[in-house]
Amino acid sequence: MPSVDATARNEPTTGAAGPVPTTAVWDEEISGEQVHRPDPRDAFPTAWRRLDDTHFQVRAHWPHRHRFFTAVAGRFQDPLLIPEILRQSAMLLAHAAYSVPLGDRFVMHRIRYSAAPAGLLLDPSPEGVVADLTCGGVRRRGRRLAGMRCAMVLRRLGRVVATADGRLDCVSDRAYRRLRGERLSLTGRPVPLLPGLPPGVVGRADAAAVVLAPSPRPGAWQLRINTAHPTLFRRPDDHVPGFVLLEAARQAATAFSLFPGLMVVTDMDMVFSRYAELDSPCWIEADAQAEGDPDPSTIRVRGLQDDAEVFRCTVTVAAADGS
Repeated sequence: MPSVDATARNEPTTGAAGPVPTTAVWDEEISGEQVHRPDPRDAFPTAWRRLDDTHFQVRAHWPHRHRFFTAVAGRFQDPLLIPEILRQSAMLLAHAAYSVPLGDRFVMHRIRYSAAPAGLLLDPSPEGVVADLTCGGVRRRGRRLAGMRCAMVLRRLGRVVATADGRLDCVSDRAYRRLRGERLSLTGRPVPLLPGLPPGVVGRADAAAVVLAPSPRPGAWQLRINTAHPTLFRRPDDHVPGFVLLEAARQAATAFSLFPGLMVVTDMDMVFSRYAELDSPCWIEADAQAEGDPDPSTIRVRGLQDDAEVFRCTVTVAAADGS
């Protein structure tokens, strides 16, 4: 994936597919079902249009205030908006452009992004973002979409904010029920809420947003599952949503750093191996990418459950003062 710095050296006036046709019409009829976010406060795409068979644009909110996506170090937009906009845009296009039924499920295998801190600086403009998306590696099962890759260049006020890409599968509701089997009986079942780390240690201000619980092992924490959180658990589920794991990796890297309140996560690359279940402890472990690095800027995070890897993630952090 190209770094955002390389993309941002020029200020392109074209989309990812080249010059944007003036005849391409924006479709503003987007439902919460299409982005799998029933609460409009958590649904970010506002319009989309097709440029050709594989290239699209999506307009999206870039909120200054949000109950979960809050300012980082008092200066930066929450960078996890980037993978969330990619995720929602990919599902929107799967439904609207590739005719995936609304009842189908999506399984994300990998998601990554790269952002420059300067592009994340807060400003008073109400301007949203425009995502240029390229959908490749399209696989079909009969006439149905089975999976694809999505690459995104995110721009705001004409400048590149970030690049991102992801790979997902589309699973029919019937196939998902076969896949999950007895695990579906856990849907909506209460999960004990563990005590969380102090919010400041993981870069949060709200204790309800903390997804890590203390552990006696250095560099390790237990995943804290708050099924009552309206953004992290948008609906009753039979497993831990992938976005919760992404947030766990971000918080683990923040807690592992020396200055958790003075850094911003500029890059993440997460690969999912299996579902994280609700009824078994999931352990989140962090370590420096370079062994023995006393002040790491690249941190390896992984999730483990029942002696099996749930995910692995590489997280890059930068000082909030730009140094």
